Amino acid sequence: MKRLLWLLLPAATLAVDLGSKRWILQTLGEGESLPVIKGFFYLTLNFNRGAIFGSLTWLPETARFAVFGLAGLAALIYFGRFFLAKGTSSWDRVALGLILGGAMGNGIDRLVRGAVVDFLDFIFGAWHYWTFNLADSFILVGAILYGLRLLLAPKAVHPQANG
Repeated sequence: MKRLLWLLLPAATLAVDLGSKRWILQTLGEGESLPVIKGFFYLTLNFNRGAIFGSLTWLPETARFAVFGLAGLAALIYFGRFFLAKGTSSWDRVALGLILGGAMGNGIDRLVRGAVVDFLDFIFGAWHYWTFNLADSFILVGAILYGLRLLLAPKAVHPQANG
């Protein structure tokens, strides 16, 4: 039962991501921008039809759908098994829950729209960072937490993902 309660974390992560995307889609049109901190942070609606940083956009749409679908499904199965395994630590569950929720948010975008909704837009002087979304942020924070756990406790072994 306690393991099932942990499902609230990826569910909440997914809900926050999808809610933010719904709001931005109702607020801005594609390419429109709203300054939050002028010259530094904007809300700018973009659609990423590729992978990370817009890569793989050269692939035909059906090939992208297949590649992203298979990769997403494989990630959900792989990380989901460890997330629900009996011996998984709370630290690992938080990290994996963020990764799972974010991956599901971007996966739903790809299924529904054929592209990921991005809107967080930062400019650092002359450098303009790629536009991203909350799902990307959740995945990154989860990966950092998971990486820190691996660095701080490298001898820890994954629990068997069968229970």
